[in-house]
Amino acid sequence: MTFFKLKIANYLKGLLLPAIFLFGFSITVIAQQTINATLEHDGLTREYILYIPASYSPSTAVPLLFNFHGYTSSANDQMFYGDFRSIADSEGFLIVHPMGTVDNVGNTHFNVGWGTSNVDDVGFTEALIDEISSNYTINSDRVYSTGMSNGGFMSYKLACELSGRIAAIASVTGTMNKNQPNTCTPSHQIPVMEIHGTADTTVPYEGANWIESTSDVVSFWADFNNCDSSPEITSISDTEPSDGSTVEYQVFKNGDNGARVEHYKINNGGHKWPGSAFSSAGTNYDIDASAEIWNFFSQYDINGLITTLSVEEVEGNNTIFSVYPNPANSIITVNLKNPKHVDYDIFTLEGKLISNGTVSSTNNKIDVSPLLSSTIYFLKIGNTTVKIQKK
Repeated sequence: MTFFKLKIANYLKGLLLPAIFLFGFSITVIAQQTINATLEHDGLTREYILYIPASYSPSTAVPLLFNFHGYTSSANDQMFYGDFRSIADSEGFLIVHPMGTVDNVGNTHFNVGWGTSNVDDVGFTEALIDEISSNYTINSDRVYSTGMSNGGFMSYKLACELSGRIAAIASVTGTMNKNQPNTCTPSHQIPVMEIHGTADTTVPYEGANWIESTSDVVSFWADFNNCDSSPEITSISDTEPSDGSTVEYQVFKNGDNGARVEHYKINNGGHKWPGSAFSSAGTNYDIDASAEIWNFFSQYDINGLITTLSVEEVEGNNTIFSVYPNPANSIITVNLKNPKHVDYDIFTLEGKLISNGTVSSTNNKIDVSPLLSSTIYFLKIGNTTVKIQKK
């Protein structure tokens, strides 16, 4: 079942959710645990909503995902509109939905330099990382930022100004301010995903006198990460022709430490979150933005690509092994230097044993296709664990 189908299933189980979303009410009792909280920062009482999946255990450090709302929107709206909760349930990460403040013209916002506010939202974000990390076991190398529109701009701002705390970012219908790339100096490579519609009239795809074009932003990050100068381009299957849009997938590969820049160009797509359960004209349903973003984030920590242990010594019997392909979508091969039989176990991200068996130099293939309903599994041989990713 795809992440989108999971979201729809969860949506249908709670028929009141559309009404709740429309009226903007704050929810404290939904699937798993949702906490409405405040934080004092820079003389302001700031609000946020924290989502904790049932799988969370204080004994295991987990990733933290920031999900920023758009201009005039709210943390509660974004929690439903750009929904990651069912993915967090299966993948085991925490989601924080920060609430913006009201700017000088009366709209909720995050201060990304538009001249309507002097609120320190970068400082607020860092304070939130510290606050949540003091109460929950967070993997500080795996803090990610995404958001819709103004929230996408905010994610780019964090990539530029808080790179020491942010592993990767994704923007949906956002971009960078005019000339912002000229002063953007992250301390490390930043994997970036941009999802943007060509018919977006709010944040135009081709840019404007106040913002950079989508193609220029993507090229800036590809160049910063030392990726290939030209992207590989693939047309995504038009599984929902009735939505009036199609998707072109662009990926700039071979960046420093494995960092990529990926772009989903939504031809004829509007200022919308693809795959959202709250559909409207201009929403694309050939992809699920939330699922694509997490699949992208899950590959990286702050040091770059989370490398699988392709060659490793297994303690106790000096067996050297390699695993390929990885990422995988069906069969993986385990090559052993020592021909003796070796037992293996496969675990979920939450540590649940889901498969085991034995491999040898002559019987070295494992069919993982029935297991890859999630994006990450772990193969354990002896005292060595190798991360297996879904292709």
